[in-house]
Amino acid sequence: MSVPIEVYLEDIYPLSTPIEITVETWNDWFESWMVILQPELPTAMGYEVGLRLTDDREIQSLNAQYRQQDKPTDVLSFAALEVETNALPEDYLASEPLYLGDIIISIDTAKRQAKEREHSLEWEIVWLASHGFLHLLGWDHLDEASLTEMLSQQETLLESIGLR
Repeated sequence: MSVPIEVYLEDIYPLSTPIEITVETWNDWFESWMVILQPELPTAMGYEVGLRLTDDREIQSLNAQYRQQDKPTDVLSFAALEVETNALPEDYLASEPLYLGDIIISIDTAKRQAKEREHSLEWEIVWLASHGFLHLLGWDHLDEASLTEMLSQQETLLESIGLR
């Protein structure tokens, strides 16, 4: 069963090598991931996710502002569902998509990591997007065991869309 999800892609990074992942492809991937994860979300007419591709300068600013770490990072997630969703009226959920939050990826950091790990930039970006998406759905990695579980889940998500 498909779960309708709309991805709002904001690519503000002036890429020297364009990333050839369309909004339609992102939508398909996130819908596939929702089916696999079957998150405990309120039933809604659909879901929305913001995806922003940016540079180290902007992500460092956000990291400093929201995590008090004044350095660039690869991905940040800002979950919208940290509040109690049971408070949302049923008629609202039946008429409006439920906003899950934003995923922000630094292309500068992703490029470095892709080179270090010897895989494509696109693969690294999708890996980071899957990581950010898990955070939006409440996953975290506060210890080694939860990190291992989260990384395993990311592998499952990537395999589901044909990436290994």
